[in-house]
Amino acid sequence: MPNLANTKVIVTGAASGIGRATARLFVEAGASVLAVDRNEELLNELGGIKEITPLAIDISEKDAADRIIAAAQNTLGGLDVLMNNAGIGGGGQLAENISHESWETMLAINLTAPFRIAQAAIPLLRQSAVPRIINVASVMATHTDYGLAGYCAAKAGVTGFTRNLALELGRDGITVNAILPGAIHTGMTAASFAKEDIADIWAKKSVLRRLGQPEDIGRVALFLASADSGFITGQSINVDGGLLLRT
Repeated sequence: MPNLANTKVIVTGAASGIGRATARLFVEAGASVLAVDRNEELLNELGGIKEITPLAIDISEKDAADRIIAAAQNTLGGLDVLMNNAGIGGGGQLAENISHESWETMLAINLTAPFRIAQAAIPLLRQSAVPRIINVASVMATHTDYGLAGYCAAKAGVTGFTRNLALELGRDGITVNAILPGAIHTGMTAASFAKEDIADIWAKKSVLRRLGQPEDIGRVALFLASADSGFITGQSINVDGGLLLRT
């Protein structure tokens, strides 16, 4: 496991799934974490861990980015790693039937909020010795499925601004990368994967013959947060168990 002693980290969407697992892994590696989520009840369960500070906030709120970065400054004393993980799923409607409200909500949470948080974090990251931005997108950033027009558009946008931020911030030594999860068993997907036939279908699509677990994504985030990843930037890393090898 990478040594992240004294590393100051923000993880959004930290109350469950990938965010929760990653926050715990960061702490095990020695980091201090500001855990951000709108689900205050689940978030407070993490608050019992000394190195985790919970912050209940909806990242799509207009002033959320500034409040999150201010909290990092006040509680952590700075920032080394920003992990933009919070997001929503959904879909199921063909593009011609998506309401404007649904489209705007999808983009607000999955694309605009991560960009605004990254933008607000840049001044603090410039003060870090090992500054990192890690954005969680999806394999759907590069692929398609029926009823996922909004989700695919948002996640493609995440990989797009990841590359451009990497270009612009390279002179500051700030690396910016994206993780593209495949079929991961999280709170967002739990209802679907609770159905054994659906879980089996997706497990078989992976060449490793299993669903991914939140920790599978968290371990990649740990590497990207560490000094070992210092020459990697602007990349979108598939973590899908070989799912896309079949497409």
